[in-house]
Amino acid sequence: MTTVEEQQPEQHVFEADVSRLLHMMVHSVYSDKDVFLRELISNAADACEKLRYESISKPQLSSDGTQPEILVTLNEEAKTLVIEDTGIGMNRDEMIDALGTIARSGTKAFMERLEAAKAGEKAELIGQFGVGFYSSFMVADRVDVISRRAGDGEAWKWSSDGKGRYEVVAVDVGQAPARGTRVVLHLMDDAKKYTSKWAVEKIIRDQSGHVPVPIRLVDKDGAEPSQVSDGAALWIKQKSDISKHDYDDFYRSISGQYDEPLANVHFRAEGRHEYTTLAFIPGSQPFDLFDPDRQGRMKLYVKRVFITDEAELLPRYLRFVRGIVDTSDLPLNISREMIQESSVLAAIKKGVTSRILSALEKMAEGEAETFSKAWDLFGAILKEGIYDDFERRAQLLKLARFRTTVSGEATRSLADYLAGMKQGQSAIYYISGSSLDQLKSSPQLEGFRAKGIEVLLLTDGVDNFWPTNAADFEGKPFKSVTQGLADLNAVAGHGDTDEGGGQASPKLQRSSISREAHSVRRSLTCVFPTG
Repeated sequence: MTTVEEQQPEQHVFEADVSRLLHMMVHSVYSDKDVFLRELISNAADACEKLRYESISKPQLSSDGTQPEILVTLNEEAKTLVIEDTGIGMNRDEMIDALGTIARSGTKAFMERLEAAKAGEKAELIGQFGVGFYSSFMVADRVDVISRRAGDGEAWKWSSDGKGRYEVVAVDVGQAPARGTRVVLHLMDDAKKYTSKWAVEKIIRDQSGHVPVPIRLVDKDGAEPSQVSDGAALWIKQKSDISKHDYDDFYRSISGQYDEPLANVHFRAEGRHEYTTLAFIPGSQPFDLFDPDRQGRMKLYVKRVFITDEAELLPRYLRFVRGIVDTSDLPLNISREMIQESSVLAAIKKGVTSRILSALEKMAEGEAETFSKAWDLFGAILKEGIYDDFERRAQLLKLARFRTTVSGEATRSLADYLAGMKQGQSAIYYISGSSLDQLKSSPQLEGFRAKGIEVLLLTDGVDNFWPTNAADFEGKPFKSVTQGLADLNAVAGHGDTDEGGGQASPKLQRSSISREAHSVRRSLTCVFPTG
């Protein structure tokens, strides 16, 4: 009978996307490789949270009394850095699936940006994309993963040098954690700083100080572990006890991004339903923001136990928001199917959505420059709500900002537009197209320019849909310039009167109408060519 020690490792080849990704990561230059540690700690914390959740229905999984914990061990002599957790662990099939393939829909977009960076694009790519486990190969020439799934009697080892192949072999349970996963990084010569206690402790405090699992550090053999983080949930603390650094650190740990958030929304709701929310408006676009299959990234906790990040706690047009919602109004063993049908979650979604939109309104009124950046980043997504969220359409229209024929490089609100309307003007005019330059040179604008009438210049894809759904703003309907020519005679303008202040000259009116007619004929000829 073959013993564990006698078994030959199974040889595997990385999935094509993984091999390509690893090659680009190892052969590219990054300004900050420290992020690998945050990614591995984040994975370890997720494993501990998953065990908490599975233990609700299977208490025997954590019946040994071992508490959730992450232990980081440094060995300068052996040039190793080890991250070990007491989480759910992995069996053989889970190990191959998790470490040999990439399931995230954004992988292709990430690799395209990575190749662009090699060609000269300056971007802090690592940290914006959450590349997870594979970031280990930026600092290690070999990575070993030893894991034992909670409740299993077998342990497994995964090993690779990141050059196209990996192997998986059963190991004696005595060589593995009693439960959980141990990741061993055999560091490259130029990564020796990651065996320094002070360097590693600083990275953990800066980047992972608020993961909801305690983190301890051992800097040499035989040394007592020192606590780096107590694992206390940040969102249950009083806002007065939380610094901006704490908020930024937590945002990075849950978002997989490395920027600074533009704002946070932290509140506790009490009454019919009780829940706590800590949400962030990112400072840069998530790389998969325009992925049609992308859902939100809000995490749902019940009594501080992580349940899922697929609960759709916000409408799709707020999918750029990152954060958590923690409630005690749901059972801990709630299933994914029950989540989607839960009236409690529907009420929480409504409340959180309202608070985030209110925060954006407050930002627009009191921090115009910050809101302008937020709109530049996420305005095209927010406008999806104008199209499909009838209940909040007026609120979203109030938030919306537009480039217009009079705004130059700045943007204007619809309230600004109404304030500048001409006497006799009865509608808000717009023109849509693929680029600002194309729109600004459109002959369809000439009659409006002659009257001094402002026109919204719409260039986002969703602009082809929402104006026909949004009936009006404060009683003024939206009208395409192609529909508005007949209205121009009723508008008093600055370029259409004689010196005595009379009506527009017949010559100007004929000229404008003639140019418009020529434009229409030209369009029709393109669609229905003669001959």
